Amino acid sequence: MATLLESWRNLAYGDSLSDKEKERLWSGYFVVEKGIYEQILSEPGKAIAGTVKELAERYDTEIQIMVGFLDGINESLKGYENPIETMDENTQVKIEIDPEKLYYNMVDAKAEWLYNLPQWDTILTEERRKELYKQQKASGTVRKAKKVFPNDPCPCGSGKKYKKCCGKNA
Repeated sequence: MATLLESWRNLAYGDSLSDKEKERLWSGYFVVEKGIYEQILSEPGKAIAGTVKELAERYDTEIQIMVGFLDGINESLKGYENPIETMDENTQVKIEIDPEKLYYNMVDAKAEWLYNLPQWDTILTEERRKELYKQQKASGTVRKAKKVFPNDPCPCGSGKKYKKCCGKNA
């Protein structure tokens, strides 16, 4: 039997739904997700705990959608992760966000509708949000490594020329 997470991922990312059904699923998910984040961010220091089923009821959504939400927020929690791979509806979970991690991850996910929520104004300064935004965007930037020429000192620090050291077999 598939776990809740496997079922969610198969539904949301698999081929069982038509494009139109998938679009409907995701647009509904994003509305619910935004509503949950609005509530969580209005009390950012508060830890929310309960079973998966209880949290789904608390946020007035289906268990499947709650599983998707828990999957999405899991890397933005304070120093722990929920057992999302193995959880069932009776698994105790906790949501205690690390605001900076969450903001960074929302930028990474290109979730503009989430990282632009007005609740952020009281959590992180505008300057800090800009810093986190720039950090995240820079993390995806691939910088070209400086070319090492044969007569340059070897980058390994041996003191030899590159051609006589690490570049010997290149």
